[in-house]
Amino acid sequence: MIARPALHGLACAGLVGYGLFDSEDEPKPAAGPPTAAVTYEVTGDGTAEISYLGQDEDGGATVVRDAELPWKHTVQVPLGETPTVAVVLGEEGGQASCTLAIRGKHVQRATAMGEFGRATCAGPLPADDD
Repeated sequence: MIARPALHGLACAGLVGYGLFDSEDEPKPAAGPPTAAVTYEVTGDGTAEISYLGQDEDGGATVVRDAELPWKHTVQVPLGETPTVAVVLGEEGGQASCTLAIRGKHVQRATAMGEFGRATCAGPLPADDD
């Protein structure tokens, strides 16, 4: 049988341990080059192929095939890079627009129309943190 003070101590330790392991704090950014928040958005109906530049291990573009529209994604892009989002419609055609915002400020909008229509949005990302 466990004495009441020992049981109370175990309960407190469990709660403290739960608080340490169940933290809702955001993960800290990975060490590396300074970045800026870039929001890519594609509006329209149906699906499209979307490729965009974001921070990843190999520095290449990320491609989302058959993305359901509307679609929106915010990523960190290294300063000095050129954030870019491209949309390609399928053989069904239609219409879709891409937009690009850097640090919450709208930079560019373009529209793709028709069968295999394409649109690209890109904007400068200064090398310094302006």
